[in-house]
Amino acid sequence: MTVSREVELEGHIIDSGMMQSAFGIIMDLGGSFDVETFEIGRSKTETSYARLTVTAEDEATLQTIVHELHQNGANPADPNDAELTPAPDDQVVPTGFYSTTNHPTDVRVGGEWIPVENVEMDCAVVVEGAAPRGEEVTGEAAESDTDAEKPRAYTKVLNAVEAGDLVVTGEAGIRVRPPERPRGSEGAFGFMQGGISSERPSESTIEKVADAIVETEREGGDVLAVCGPALVHSGAREELARLVREGYIDMLSAGNGFAVHDIERDLYGTSLGMNTETLDHAREGHKHHIYTISEVIRAGGIEAAVEDGLVESGVMYECVVNDRPYVLAGSIRDDGPLPDTITDAVEAQDAIREQAHEADMVLMLSTLLHSVAVGNCLPSTTRVVCVDINPATVTQLLDRGSAQAVGMVTDIGTFVPILAEKILDE
Repeated sequence: MTVSREVELEGHIIDSGMMQSAFGIIMDLGGSFDVETFEIGRSKTETSYARLTVTAEDEATLQTIVHELHQNGANPADPNDAELTPAPDDQVVPTGFYSTTNHPTDVRVGGEWIPVENVEMDCAVVVEGAAPRGEEVTGEAAESDTDAEKPRAYTKVLNAVEAGDLVVTGEAGIRVRPPERPRGSEGAFGFMQGGISSERPSESTIEKVADAIVETEREGGDVLAVCGPALVHSGAREELARLVREGYIDMLSAGNGFAVHDIERDLYGTSLGMNTETLDHAREGHKHHIYTISEVIRAGGIEAAVEDGLVESGVMYECVVNDRPYVLAGSIRDDGPLPDTITDAVEAQDAIREQAHEADMVLMLSTLLHSVAVGNCLPSTTRVVCVDINPATVTQLLDRGSAQAVGMVTDIGTFVPILAEKILDE
């Protein structure tokens, strides 16, 4: 005996490939489908709509298919309210909880769709101002109908879930809205449709990235730079510092190594003992790295080192004097580390998450680990540019779910100076 369910797709479902993807999911997972309704948008602004009947041999197979469709933006045609189940204990979610994507998401509570705040992948959804299924809201929440006290939904990482939190479980009453590929390519952001360019380097693409940064700043948005130590080692430090100083980089996310390289360049003129201009290795230059850490610790931290006049240039210097917030997330590999480095992994995640939620555009510059870490915290609506000489960095970021990212496989030491020139000198 077969079972079936109706699902809907709406938006630019042809241009974005959503409809083709849905067909492939159904067939790959052993189901079949009938297109009951198909209305095609006939202009650049008109959307399309399709309603499919999905059929499978058993309920388990159908549920798997519907789950995969749901993750790709196909939603039930007859939605019910979301099922809300209290968390049984701190850091313990109910069995079958809904694990989020990084796409804009709504949940249905009391017959109304409410947006999920702070969307990011691999989280639970918690609802406030509602009651578990089969119960009624009582007390002040039942007596008030003001917007401030209406139900709200937001994501929580698992370690932040508290006993009694109402967690969305199952697939009912959840609507996912993946960003759609624009039909036109006008404007500074028209090129940002995902994918990887292996050009080395493409000045036209860098110019578009520059235009996107300028447009983000003009609109009052924030640009976050995620930086790896290779940026300093390759000689791009001074140009990135200019972008920070001139207000085109609003926040910085990096690791202990990046900050140490940057400050070593100021104190000793080297990065890991190498002069980044002459490429010569200084005598006893291998000590510069650990000497730098020691001097900053002695000063009491990066900000104190700047205020004392110990550090007089570089990216970290510009962040301090221009009040650009930064997060340095530590790792097991770190020397020192610097006093500013967050060594607690959960605390570092929370700091990265807070930055990521504030960012309107993110530049990921030659760092695999930090790019993936920040990418995990970003909604799919945040514009992302990832640049690395290693194509695996860009590929892994896209594979992890940051499908909105534009990737460039090129030398960071070439990319950043050209980017700064396009923004500041033209």
